[in-house]
Amino acid sequence: MGNMKNLKPPLSDSVVRSLKAGDEVLVSGAIYSARDMAHKRLCELIDAGRELPLPLEGAVIYFVGPTPARPGQVIGAAGPTTSSRMDAFSPRLIASGLKAMIGKGYRGKELREALKEYGAVHLATIGGAGALLSKHIVAAEVIAYEELGAEAIRKLQVVDFPAIVAYDSFGNSVYDE
Repeated sequence: MGNMKNLKPPLSDSVVRSLKAGDEVLVSGAIYSARDMAHKRLCELIDAGRELPLPLEGAVIYFVGPTPARPGQVIGAAGPTTSSRMDAFSPRLIASGLKAMIGKGYRGKELREALKEYGAVHLATIGGAGALLSKHIVAAEVIAYEELGAEAIRKLQVVDFPAIVAYDSFGNSVYDE
């Protein structure tokens, strides 16, 4: 592991603009879990001009639907969801202050344009390693949409959560190389 960068949300514009595609990062602090249904509901609230259940300014959203926690654990396996499933919603959230997303796989053209326009990044983490990734989550609390079960929005406290900058705020991607 070369030049590892530490990220502590909420992220500032200068921190986001300092990140380049391929940078290895460790995220520590509060991030939020959200998948398809939660993204849809957040965008509906934005469209209606209503208050969101989480602060988007500088926020990091992890595309994850964790499994139930075993006794003595704060969360179950917490591997990333395919990121492109959020492409219809992510540009609106980025325009509203979201600075980073964590998931796996490719993102679409509209999302990449939003990253450049508003100064945000997409981070990739290891798919298939949900049990390992869950060890970096030290606290988890449902904060919205409990009825969605695994897809509820959770506030997660993470320590040294590993990721790679897959898409930077300049339009570069590790997938383009």
